[in-house]
Amino acid sequence: MNSLAEAVGSFAQTQWVSRKNCTDFEHWQAAALRRFLDRDLPRAPFYGKAPARLADLPVTDKALLMRRFEDFNIHRLTAAEAWAALARDGRAGSLTVGASTGTSGNRGLFVISEAEKYRWLGAILAKAAPDLLWRGMRVAVILPQSTGLYDSARKSRLIKLAFFDLTLGPERWRGALEAFEPTVIIAPPKMLRHFATEGFRFAPKRIFSAAETLDPVDRPVIEGFFRLPLDQIYMATEGLFAVTCRQGGLHLAEDSVFFEFEPAGYGLVTPLVTAFRRQTQIMARYRMNDLLRLSDQPCRCGSPLRCVDEIVGRMDDVFRLASPSGPILVTPDVLRNAVLKADRRINDFRLIQTAPDAVELWLVPALADEAAIAAHQAVQSLLKARKAGATVTLVRAPLTLETARKLRRVECRLERAP
Repeated sequence: MNSLAEAVGSFAQTQWVSRKNCTDFEHWQAAALRRFLDRDLPRAPFYGKAPARLADLPVTDKALLMRRFEDFNIHRLTAAEAWAALARDGRAGSLTVGASTGTSGNRGLFVISEAEKYRWLGAILAKAAPDLLWRGMRVAVILPQSTGLYDSARKSRLIKLAFFDLTLGPERWRGALEAFEPTVIIAPPKMLRHFATEGFRFAPKRIFSAAETLDPVDRPVIEGFFRLPLDQIYMATEGLFAVTCRQGGLHLAEDSVFFEFEPAGYGLVTPLVTAFRRQTQIMARYRMNDLLRLSDQPCRCGSPLRCVDEIVGRMDDVFRLASPSGPILVTPDVLRNAVLKADRRINDFRLIQTAPDAVELWLVPALADEAAIAAHQAVQSLLKARKAGATVTLVRAPLTLETARKLRRVECRLERAP
């Protein structure tokens, strides 16, 4: 099948599956997963044979994948070969190699075929902007690094795609971005907010937050400036995991990924993902590092795909604190809410755990003293209520736009626990 046919086929299948009822979808997904386990998974040396059930497979993670990279891809490409390809042009023969930005300190690699690239393109277009496609789209992607995934979009006559390197800073490419007049923008929420506060001149028809956690404090600023609803694309090195529908539901990509969920406490879960449409690098029961709050309501759009109420943050950024009864965990959403609910005037902050018993709250000098004091007290009260033995230090300093790393308003800087 040629590249265009792969994209069109993926587009059509994605739309077709989204119109199924829940029972029919579950049957379809079970059959697709079974085919993957029987046909594709055994081709990876790590597995070698088909399991009787998905649950019979071991849970994997980034550390294992990177340690035995050649055992998880069917071409036996080593991590060293993949890094060398990435340093050149991101190509290893007919394969495309990409890598994560390494937010948590260790970058992850991925390798995909040409067919998989175009399948990804068809799927994301079907989910994100099927109504805009036939009118022609100008898509601006603002991320820390380009990836071979976007090459497939550049070859389409219906899409003009421009990549703007976040790490260079917006002052380097503002003029080019405005001249491009994008109809669709995909960017981290901090950059969408920067466009709003700096009054960038363009009028897209759709805006997507991607690559970082979307904090509630950013949404009204962004939506107020663009006069559009802010949608989300939940995507990582490991694949495309969720996209917002036109009714506002953030739907899991269960038409290409089977999700299992591990309880993380406080109504949150961490996902184990099995990407049953990937055939080059096999990803089965792969533990993600994200904290999700699942919705218990079906979406108004009628799709059988489940919705996520909130992508709360990363397991890495859960605060790990001591208490008289032993170690306790405080999740990013709880910490974030304590700061933001302390005073309406707070629209930006950083809350950083710097030691097992030390937390810093960063607020801008321009914020009224009473608002800063209220936030400081709110964090102290929260930790006291949890009986956590930690000192909270208030720091008044500018919070500048950082383009070299992901924005993490709540961040744990302790070494990661095993």
